[in-house]
Amino acid sequence: MTEQLMDRRAGTDSTLSVLHGAPLPVSAEAGVLARYEEWVRRSPQAPAVIDGESSWTYAQLDEAADAVAATLAGRVRPGDLVGVCLDRSAALVVTAVALARLGAVYLPLGPRPGERRIAAVTEDIGVVCLIGDPNVLMARHEIGDQVELALPAEGANAAASVVASFGPIAAEARTAPPEALYAVLTSGSTGRPKAVAVAEASLAVLLDWYRAETGLAPGDRQSLLIGVAFDPHLLELWAGLTCGAALIPAPDEVRWDPAALTDWWREAEVTVAVSATPMIEPLLDRPWPQGLKLRHLMVGGDRMRRRPGPDVTATVHNAYGPAEATVVTTTHTMRPDDPDAHSATAPPIGLPIAGATVAVTDADGTVLARGTDGELRIGGTCLALGYLDPELTARRFTAPPAELPGLDRLYRTGDRVRMLEDGRLVFLGRLDDQVKISGVRIEPAEVEAAFEHDPAVLSAVVTAPRDAEGRARLVAYVLPAAGATPAADELLAAVRTWLPEQAVPSTLRVVDSFPLDANGKVDRHALLKHAEEAPGSAADAATLPDGASADELLVLAAVRDLLGRPETTLEDNFTDAGGTSLLAARLLEVLERESHVRLRAPELLRQPDLRAIAAVLDKRRAAARTPGS
Repeated sequence: MTEQLMDRRAGTDSTLSVLHGAPLPVSAEAGVLARYEEWVRRSPQAPAVIDGESSWTYAQLDEAADAVAATLAGRVRPGDLVGVCLDRSAALVVTAVALARLGAVYLPLGPRPGERRIAAVTEDIGVVCLIGDPNVLMARHEIGDQVELALPAEGANAAASVVASFGPIAAEARTAPPEALYAVLTSGSTGRPKAVAVAEASLAVLLDWYRAETGLAPGDRQSLLIGVAFDPHLLELWAGLTCGAALIPAPDEVRWDPAALTDWWREAEVTVAVSATPMIEPLLDRPWPQGLKLRHLMVGGDRMRRRPGPDVTATVHNAYGPAEATVVTTTHTMRPDDPDAHSATAPPIGLPIAGATVAVTDADGTVLARGTDGELRIGGTCLALGYLDPELTARRFTAPPAELPGLDRLYRTGDRVRMLEDGRLVFLGRLDDQVKISGVRIEPAEVEAAFEHDPAVLSAVVTAPRDAEGRARLVAYVLPAAGATPAADELLAAVRTWLPEQAVPSTLRVVDSFPLDANGKVDRHALLKHAEEAPGSAADAATLPDGASADELLVLAAVRDLLGRPETTLEDNFTDAGGTSLLAARLLEVLERESHVRLRAPELLRQPDLRAIAAVLDKRRAAARTPGS
């Protein structure tokens, strides 16, 4: 539907920054679960999950889901929140179907959630049980009532055994609305994560759009790649199951090694994929891999700075959307034959998907003229039910202005955007302190609160400086408590039990005091400026070790630059020094570009220190020079 038709349908002024997505046809089976069950009846022997050498048909998947639902029946009731601590696998898919069949609310927490983080979640939220590997479940659930679940144990990421662990529920714990299908955690400024609940109807609308956009159908192979703690994995999982396609769980190493990712796409014959922007942008800087069956690639989670070149054979969709608006709100579709394929400008985040309405407003909610910067607000069938905290829901989901009749509420994203004359949206950044790290929204205040749980820490301040390409990293400044002498590596290890990986700072500095502004408040601008200047300071060069080999200097310089930690030495372990999976992907890219040697992610991460990484690089380089090697 063209922009003019959208505006005419809604009766809105096309000079205002308002745009409505196309209406969707009413599906024969409105419910997400009903659509999946239709494929079980129509093609029971078709593959539903293919994980390396193992595969499960729709009939086998459904039988396993029935068994899990029967085991949990009576203990898990409709509307109950269930925390799922599984990785991408057939076991995860079976669990999602079983919980939907019970009417329970699926709460994905990731396979290895930090114990303290989950303790905070279960204090705030009425989680009836946790499902996961008994070896990684939090202590309070280890001593609770555990029920073994008959889930598939095959696959690259599968747990050997899985239990449902029932623990106590706090008296004041919040529950989910009865219409919720799932809930996901988002970053919270209070130091505790927020949970947002999404109805089955909202996900169904998204799936209708996704199927129409990608043509996903039986015979297709849909990636199951996104980290399980993040809401786009719900789109991947249910898109495959409601279109009769096969889900292809990704081995962990391909999630943060772009070269390994494209090899996996080829070997697994993936035809439709979803991935985080930081993983895809490096691929757009090099010749597009040949021999891929990939038709559609949905990219999101961070600002996209590059367009696909004319050699990219897949249609690339630059997607934008908060969890509060059911994963995807707007997209900009890019094809090799587009007139602007060679443009050097960053692509826009595009137009609203079917069922979504977008508006650009001032701080008071007044809709602005097109071409004016303002806050993006979202309405329509895509909206989540709200947070489990009613007060927070009331603050962020507001009444619409008069220019938007027919809508009952709008979600305030906090994102600064501009609507172009043709209706496309351009993303300009955040209006508040929230920042995206590797595609995940992070509240610096939540990271600060994680440090301040430590009695050795009096207070903490977190900044998010950006590199020359606009990528943000987290730098923490910690003021010790009186008489305490906390070590940076110990503090970072402690906050990993509270925070998701992307929220762990790459750099930590213990300080004697914070700079103050004229009002006596911490001068965050001064700290940010210090963090931006530090990696490029003259002191960096002076700390290079004497006698280091060329490969050791290459690895050390690359890691210092990526982490923003000039004090890093060759004896440091990459992960302990602040390296994350996404930073590991970028390190692999830098090493390949500078040395013409391609290391694999496991080769990098299994090494005890940076000197050992350099030794592997040197060995591989020598082997490449040896004839016949």
